[in-house]
Amino acid sequence: MSELRTQPRRGLRRALAAAVATALTGAAAVAAAPAADAHSSHSSRPLGTRSLATVLAADGTSFDRNWRDFDIVDAAVGAVLGAKPSSPVAVLADGTVPLTAFLPTDRAFRVLVADLTGTWYRSESKVFSAAATLGIDTIEQVLLYHVVPGATITARQALRSDGAVLQTALPGATFTVDVISRHFRWVRLIDADRNDINPFLVRGKLDLNKGNLQIAHGISFVLRPADL
Repeated sequence: MSELRTQPRRGLRRALAAAVATALTGAAAVAAAPAADAHSSHSSRPLGTRSLATVLAADGTSFDRNWRDFDIVDAAVGAVLGAKPSSPVAVLADGTVPLTAFLPTDRAFRVLVADLTGTWYRSESKVFSAAATLGIDTIEQVLLYHVVPGATITARQALRSDGAVLQTALPGATFTVDVISRHFRWVRLIDADRNDINPFLVRGKLDLNKGNLQIAHGISFVLRPADL
């Protein structure tokens, strides 16, 4: 498990911390999950209980040069749970709890950090170090914004969900599914930031851990819980 480093980048920390605080205003609890028909697959077989944490850890714990996988998400989850074992992020390690996670690729974090700092880092480790300056609490809240609790939503179901507002594990925070083309399988997620490019589901990174209660889809940018 990686640990968050605390390098002095206070402007970056304040920017996203303020965004998370805005997203939490007036929120009391996680809202209801999507419709129950998203909980089961089209097969009559019961869904398995392999956790997403197991899937994320499958390719090792070190950073690499593949910007299309999820090393930074894996490191962030490990760092949050290392600092706060009782964090709601721990649900990703409990395969008996149904959920859908929309996982930003390593490149997605690279773009976020470049946007916030003005620096285009050349390695995943440096991107993670820059993101780490946001602090444990902020990283935790950003991760929770990418998790839809209580529902196992396949890519096929997402294609039939144009306009659906998904309640996330970050209390009171939602994002919207925008199906641009069912034929070309273009699905966009509209977050709370009105000034930035919204992420798309990434082809070849869909239905990760399919057949289990916890499923994930790769996305091209990091979802933002408030308008920066």
